[in-house]
Amino acid sequence: MSKKRSIWKFAILAVIIVIGLVLTFGSFKVAGTVYNYNGFINSIPLGADLNGGISVVYESTVSSSSNTDDLDSAIDSTMSSLKNILYNHGISDVTIVKQSSDKIRIEIPDQENDVGDLFEFIGQPISFYLSENQNFDVENPTGEYLSSKDISNIYLSYSEDGSSIGIAFNFNSQAKEVYDNFSDGAKNDSKTLYVFIGDESGISVTSSNFPSDNTLFVSGGVVSSSTASEYYIRLTSGTYSANLSLFELTTMSASLGQNAIMLSAIAIALSVLVVMIIMFIRYRELGLMANTSLVIFAILFSFFLQAVPYVEMSLAGIGAVLLSLILFALGNILILERVKEEYASGRKIPLAVKNAYKKSIWTILDVHIVTLISSILLYILGTPAIKSFAMVLLIGTVVACFCSLIVTKMLIKWYLPLNSTNPKRMALKRSKLLNDVYSTDTQRVDIVEGGESND
Repeated sequence: MSKKRSIWKFAILAVIIVIGLVLTFGSFKVAGTVYNYNGFINSIPLGADLNGGISVVYESTVSSSSNTDDLDSAIDSTMSSLKNILYNHGISDVTIVKQSSDKIRIEIPDQENDVGDLFEFIGQPISFYLSENQNFDVENPTGEYLSSKDISNIYLSYSEDGSSIGIAFNFNSQAKEVYDNFSDGAKNDSKTLYVFIGDESGISVTSSNFPSDNTLFVSGGVVSSSTASEYYIRLTSGTYSANLSLFELTTMSASLGQNAIMLSAIAIALSVLVVMIIMFIRYRELGLMANTSLVIFAILFSFFLQAVPYVEMSLAGIGAVLLSLILFALGNILILERVKEEYASGRKIPLAVKNAYKKSIWTILDVHIVTLISSILLYILGTPAIKSFAMVLLIGTVVACFCSLIVTKMLIKWYLPLNSTNPKRMALKRSKLLNDVYSTDTQRVDIVEGGESND
């Protein structure tokens, strides 16, 4: 490759890097549109610990109304129900996972919804009964009735004329006979039915409360518009396969998260600066190639963090960013140290670079593959915080490996036509023994420099 061609390649690369840095860190309004571009960094989803939010842990036991005695199955069923509750409450961006053998963790990042006492209500279920006995005893139920265990679905709804909000109940197949008896009686006015919710006295329901088959609609009385949402949550909690009791509730404000982001950004910037300084002092112009590769690593890493689904940056994720930076630095240091060793043993600079990559590639691949496998296992088995760490580390490992073995090698290849004979510009030195041999045996020098290592 000619010097002129190398210079052109570096010039084009410099333009691409500048564009990449603008796309990564820039934030601006796109001319002629109403679209605001926020940059890769600003588009990375943030977890609750950085962007504010709520983390809740519930302790679980098998409910007496559950169809199973297996706690794992009960928890799985309950987690699905919790997702429906939160979605109906306007919360779609939620993480619900099993934590340990008997706990469920819920995380809501970037809290924009007024959750109020939502999580308290989830852990405070209330009972439901439907009976034709106005003096029905909810503590000692007798006679023909329907209860929470007969409910297959609960949802917030509006009356047919849209004038009031209430709760709609669907009943399972086992309750069909009792339900048909009640609904038929209510529709032909032969029976007055009463609904008992929690500790409230029974409220009467008539034919208008049975808008369709297998559906009961309750509104007014104890189920006013102000309490409908609360009762919906607490009644639904009473139908879970697992009983839930609030174990831990942690709230983080967005301001605390912003402070953490600022401090983390400073830590990352200082780490990058230290790596660049060490690279330049130790390897001079070869270090500049590694530093250029580091900039490309940062751009690619930022792009994939905001582009790959399921990435959520948390404090643990920031730790993974620093670990990825260390992996990149170690890969490049290993290669450049090999270059120094090869040159010290008598190789010319181009051959020293070639041999260094040949001898380093499997060591670098081994380290990155082990880290990659560990990241995958952590993501599969870990808690939400561990999953965040694992996903960021997985992406960082792949990008670090690519930049160490491909990008840095390409940059050094472009650099060699500009300087392949002046070792001082690359901080390369011959070993003292070889310097003595070179000074007394020129023919031996030519043989050594022209030969290829058989190590």
